[in-house]
Formats: sequence, C-alpha cells, structure tokens
Amino acid sequence: MTGKLDILTAEFTQEMMKTTANLYRLGWDERNGGNISYLLKEEEVIPFLDINHVKRTMPIHFDASALAGKYFIVTGSGKYFKNVMDKPAENLGVIRVTEDGKAVDVLWGFEDGGGPTSELPTHFMSHIERLKADPNHRVIIHCHATHILGMTFTHSLDEKAFTKTLWQMCTECIVVFPEGVGIIPWMVPGTDAIGKATAAKMKDVRLVVWPHHGVFGAGTTMDEAFGLIETAEKAAQVYTIVCAQGGVKQAITDQQLLELADAFGVVPRQGILNTKK
Repeated sequence: MTGKLDILTAEFTQEMMKTTANLYRLGWDERNGGNISYLLKEEEVIPFLDINHVKRTMPIHFDASALAGKYFIVTGSGKYFKNVMDKPAENLGVIRVTEDGKAVDVLWGFEDGGGPTSELPTHFMSHIERLKADPNHRVIIHCHATHILGMTFTHSLDEKAFTKTLWQMCTECIVVFPEGVGIIPWMVPGTDAIGKATAAKMKDVRLVVWPHHGVFGAGTTMDEAFGLIETAEKAAQVYTIVCAQGGVKQAITDQQLLELADAFGVVPRQGILNTKK
C-alpha cells in the first residue's frame, strides 16, 4: 500500500512467523493444531496498514464488545503452522474487533479467503480476563505440548498436585509460574463452554491445561507466553523421564521451594507447599 511499510517486516509479524515455526519444529502444533493471537497497539499497526481500509468483515459467535476497537494478529482457521513462514499472508491475518463486538474487520492477510482461528472466541475470552488481571497482557498461545499432554494421562488432574509435581521437576518452575497451572475437565474444543472454563482459570493463572489435548498459555510478550509453556513442558518431560527410570527417589523439598520463592521475590500459590518447618 502506498506510503506504508511492508507488514512482513513488522516486529509482530516476524514474531508470529518465528513462533509458529518453532512450535511446529518442537512438534507441539502438528497439522493445523494450535493457534496464536497477539494483541496489537494501533500505533504499531498504522505504519504498515491503512486502518480505514477493511478487506472484509466476518461475524463471530461471541460478544467481544469488551475488546471493541482492538487489533490482533492471529493464525488462520485450518492453517498449518509449517506453512506460515513461507506464506504468511495466507496463514496469518490482522483483525480489528468491531464496535458492537459481533464481528471482526480483516485488515490484512487470509488472502486465500480464510479467516481467524476457530478458537477465536476462546482466545478473546481469555484475553478479556488476562487484561483485567494484567493491563500489559498481549499474547495467547494454544498448542499441544507433548509431555504435558502425556502427563494428563498418568498424573492426578488435581491442579495443586499437578502444579507441585511440575515445580519439583525443575528448579526454575516455581519462579516462572508461582501461581501454578489451571486444569479444566476434558471438553470439546471450539465451543463457548471450553472458552468460558479456560477464561475462568485465566483470572488467576497464565497456563491452563486441557487434559488429553494441550495447553493455553498467556503472556505480556510472545517470549513470555512461549517461555511459560516451554518451562512447564520441560518439567513435564523430566517427569516422564523420571517415571520411566523407576520413579522419584529424591526431589526438591517444600522448604527448598519456599527458599527459591523468597530468593526470587515470588509468592507461591497457597495450599500447595507445607509452610510448617
């Protein structure tokens, strides 16, 4: 577009391209599994797009009026993450929520006639809750992190027990996610029900486990959201290895976890660690 910079050079587009490539490389987003939505500031969009030029408007089956006027770059419905790097304009899109919250304007991308991820309402619900908790929030990543997914078949799905196991597998875990993880029951994806259940957990945590499916991770930056999932996934991988080696013989103690939290200035979720010496 005349007078505008090439959107493929935008930092947010580059981040989406590199992150989708990494998620595919790690095996966490096979085929068209997984989706990302990244909240953008208008001043970030204006150098690259004419915000008054709308390619088309697409209805959404969710009241997103709480996000009216906000911009997002999102992955497309049915799109393969492995193709994003080569064909970003087909597999990604920049959208803006309409003032009534009933539709999104497509400003760029989805050039083959596609649209945003089918999980968009679930993303929007989680964005709404995370923005209430943290006004600096910007990113939601959904992926099928392999070892976390596997862990949901063999470990108790009690949130506190699941969290404690992850904390005990890697020293950094309690520092990266001191609030722990949320877990919802198995539910059909792409529904309002799973969106509402995930968003309810997002009020207090940034990582929600979908049993036998994957995870939803949130962050103020792409690095933070990706790193959160990456850290929990590494802990789940260590848990898998430990179980294969015959189970835990020794572990980080509750007292040591409390010392870690104190050293790094974080507050662990209550009810998980024994605070009695």
